[in-house]
Formats: sequence, C-alpha cells, structure tokens
Amino acid sequence: APPADTRQAYSAQAPQWLRAIGKLTVPGSIYHNGHRSHLLEDCSATLVTAFPGRQADTIVTAWHCLENYDDLSKPIIFTLLWGEAGAVEREAYLLADGGSMAFDWALLRLREPVRAQDIVALSIHPARADAQQSVAMAGYSRDKGLGELGNRLTFDPACLITAQTAPVSNSDCRAYKGASGGAVVQLSAAGIPQFSGVISEGDGAGISTFVPVEAFRSSIKPHLN
Repeated sequence: APPADTRQAYSAQAPQWLRAIGKLTVPGSIYHNGHRSHLLEDCSATLVTAFPGRQADTIVTAWHCLENYDDLSKPIIFTLLWGEAGAVEREAYLLADGGSMAFDWALLRLREPVRAQDIVALSIHPARADAQQSVAMAGYSRDKGLGELGNRLTFDPACLITAQTAPVSNSDCRAYKGASGGAVVQLSAAGIPQFSGVISEGDGAGISTFVPVEAFRSSIKPHLN
C-alpha cells in the first residue's frame, strides 16, 4: 500500500508563514519536430526577505520552472493566497538562477513589492538546515487529491532531511509535481520560520529533493540587500 499522505491543506488555522508561498505561472514554448508549442508552467515560489517585517520584492523558485521561458514580452505571474480572499498578484522577472537541474534554483524580482501588512515574507536561514530537526515543505502540488490539481496550497508540516549531499538534499516530505519551487522551512530556536531550501522535485510517495539555501546563498544575498 502507498504511504499515508502526511500533508495538510492551507486554512486560516494553518501556520501564518504559509502565506508567503505563492503560485508561479510561467509562459513558455517547446520546439519539437519543426513546430513550436506554447504552454503555461505552473510551479510554486516563496516571498523572501533579508529584513523581516519590511515590504518584500524578491521570490525564490526552481530553475526548471523557467527552463522554457523564452518570450520576455509575456509576463511571469506570482500569486499569493491563490484562490483565497485577499489574493495578491504581482508580475515578476528573472534576476539569477542556477542554470541546471543540479543547481535547481532561481531568483526573481517583483515589479511591485508586497507590503508586510499584507504578507510577511520569510527570512533566510543563516546556516544549513539542521538534519536533526524537522522541516516543513509547502507548495501547490498538482495531485488529484489534497492538492486539487494545483489549486490548493498543501504542506507537509513535520518531516525529516534524510540526506545532505551537495548540491541537493533529500527529505521524506510528501510533494508532487507543481510543488517545485516551493519552500522548505525550518523553525529557529526561537520558533521563527526560516526559508531553508527550494523544492526541486517530489515523487508523491515520501521522497522529495530540494536545493538548500546554503548552496546559493552567495548568489541571493546581493539581490536581497
């Protein structure tokens, strides 16, 4: 039998840091057999900041979510609280990325910042996530069950890092396609949620790969400052 689904769906009773996880819609195209096909890639992304409590204009997602983005005239759209009252939508553009699945991260800038009064952005983990402590993983999984085909934010509230091998780490968190670009979050000793990595892929059965923020801290820090 498949393992039990340990995820929960976002609700008003869920941890407030989940409000910083949004849905990313990326227009793209694929050229195959002499024909170009247009598509929309639905992923997840996280609003982050270097200064907690201030407005934020930077999001982190997975590189492969932007792999087929080739027309700068078509906007990338980031939506917080997708399908919820008070949803916040912003246009975004690329700042930097890892350039491959091995370094599956990308940093984007919002054309208009999000006020802290509306959504509190996640601060960046100052070190490497502690494998001895639990993490949470959140994104818009496109499974037919709890994720409602990517229309509902889901999160695995307490799972474990099972391997830390550069440049990626593994966990036993539950995530499906669509959660890519979502957040791995670990609480500090004071209980503050900290962005600890970006989801790269999940098999929906308890093996999820993520890129730890430690792997791209030097690239993200100048843009956050």
